[in-house]
Amino acid sequence: MLVEPAPKVSASETDQGFDLIGDVHGCGDLLECLLERMGYQRQGEVYTHASRRAIFLGDLIDRGPHVQKALDIVRRMVDAGTALVVMGNHEAHALKQCLREGGRDFILPRVGGRSERVMHETLKQFERAPGLWASYLEWFLEMPLCLEFEHFRVAHACWDETLLRPFLAEHPDGRIDRRFLLAASETGSPEHRVLDRTTRGTQLRLPNGQMIRSLDGTRRGLFRTHFWARSPQTYGDVVFQPDPLPPEFEDQLLRDDERRRLVHYDPSQRPLFVGHYWCEGIPSLATPNIACLDYSAVRGGRLVAYRFNGESALDAGRFCWVSA
Repeated sequence: MLVEPAPKVSASETDQGFDLIGDVHGCGDLLECLLERMGYQRQGEVYTHASRRAIFLGDLIDRGPHVQKALDIVRRMVDAGTALVVMGNHEAHALKQCLREGGRDFILPRVGGRSERVMHETLKQFERAPGLWASYLEWFLEMPLCLEFEHFRVAHACWDETLLRPFLAEHPDGRIDRRFLLAASETGSPEHRVLDRTTRGTQLRLPNGQMIRSLDGTRRGLFRTHFWARSPQTYGDVVFQPDPLPPEFEDQLLRDDERRRLVHYDPSQRPLFVGHYWCEGIPSLATPNIACLDYSAVRGGRLVAYRFNGESALDAGRFCWVSA
């Protein structure tokens, strides 16, 4: 499915719609509500729809109260063929933290600092089931970094054609392996650039050591940027996160080296669905061909889906959600 040129979908796929679902983050009960609102029904242990298939945009784990439930729902759907999934930065982070030195197997990690805060709920919920957690880590490693169909694309945070095209030429199924994961631990390596860009997007560092306090209390010197401004001039033109920039930096001019680090997804490209960015409020389109589906469900926001039927120009009326 992940080859160049873009693959043709099968006749059965052209006859069915796709429901793209944003970051679940352990909100298993909300996920059930959203699936049922969209007409999915539980048959045995699997949610299924007569004419549609779900696609999960990653970040199934961490922060929420029902991580195991969320993982169980999604994995059963993927195994049964009623859903697809891509890797999010939280799955990638868990893989890096839990891969034993040498890359042979997975373990419960010794984590500290921000990693401990991020993974706390997940590890607490699996502390009496390390074998089950290891099986989920093996499953995370099977998740593709992206999906590309004839009429649309899916990635957790960003589609950077200059990085993904060579990657897909070598990994046509979009999946990485232990060797790739180990290589990605080296900052700046080709593997790190692909994994980091696709699951975390682009970020810029605030000048003069300035820091932002994010909603989870973390102090960060970086801010998340989007990838659809054609000719951005300032930080305010590209910032894409709920945490506001310090006011004095909204009009900060982008340096040439900062502008070169940004990515541009052209309006002529096929529709792209991403999560990751902690949007707030009523779901809306980023551009006519880009939809972000992460609306901060685990922070009291909305768990959001887009009901895609093959349209080349996305329609805000196709968003569907449940509120936390």
